[in-house]
Amino acid sequence: MQMFITVLILLLIIAAALAGSSFYFYRVAVARADKSFLRRHPDLAELGASAEKNGESPFTFNKEWWNRQAFVDWSLTSDDGLRLEAYYLAANRPTDKTAILAHGYSGQADQMGEFARLFKDTLGFNVLIPDARGHGRSEGKYIGFGWPERKDIVDWIGEVLKHSGKKAQIVLHGISMGGATVMMTGGEPLPPNVKAIVEDCGYTSVKEQLSYQLKRMYRMPWFPMIPATSLVTKLLAGYFFGEASALAQVKKSKTPTLFIHGDADIFVPTRMVRELYASASADKSLYIVPGAGHGLARTTDPAGYDREISLFIGHYVK
Repeated sequence: MQMFITVLILLLIIAAALAGSSFYFYRVAVARADKSFLRRHPDLAELGASAEKNGESPFTFNKEWWNRQAFVDWSLTSDDGLRLEAYYLAANRPTDKTAILAHGYSGQADQMGEFARLFKDTLGFNVLIPDARGHGRSEGKYIGFGWPERKDIVDWIGEVLKHSGKKAQIVLHGISMGGATVMMTGGEPLPPNVKAIVEDCGYTSVKEQLSYQLKRMYRMPWFPMIPATSLVTKLLAGYFFGEASALAQVKKSKTPTLFIHGDADIFVPTRMVRELYASASADKSLYIVPGAGHGLARTTDPAGYDREISLFIGHYVK
């Protein structure tokens, strides 16, 4: 009997410790909160070095350009009642072509300035840049890593169709978490107006990405922390990590997709894009940028990056 009580107490202590740790990791990774700890992440050292060298992040090199633009505020209410905000920017000439841009984890719309500039000034698109739920001006108490956000992008597609009409031609472009978001969106039933997807350094699934980072940041195995935190996330945010899979979605997608990744990316390892590309069932192309770290494909090779996007979407957008 004494042995039984001792074992029971030990199990209760372990369960309590696991529960406490899983709620902690939920607050760190999923809850809407300051994510400045990422600036010290060793896998993002190149991104930080670029920011220090230039006085700003590579995602905001075009801040001056951004501030000169005549954005129109768009908003919608998500299917779970959140008010979501976006910036809309008309092309220099009237067009039915619109790019919807999805920013990364802990970012916001204005960090997509360099890509907005590419699509508007070089490719001649209208541009719509949402603040993802739990980011920027949009409501939301948690980050969905692309899974609930995929439905939000479907809603933004609907807003573009209302604005531009049935002849609208739409391209989705996302970076990092935004890349995962647009891939996950591609697996949903989409109108034929969505002509192409460009994903840049997105991950295979939330489970795989968080398991990978748990090992790198905390030197911990994925089990039992990832399943426990996934359960907390299901209770508080409505999704399991395992169901949030870009890999599963690209298998279902019928939308042509360009996969972009840096071969020096160790934050979202390059092997993930090879898995994604191999699994994709729609028309596809793969562009690996030599020497590029996470989120730095265009910074590393701007001419090549712009060329690959222009050539790819040119096959589907007329």
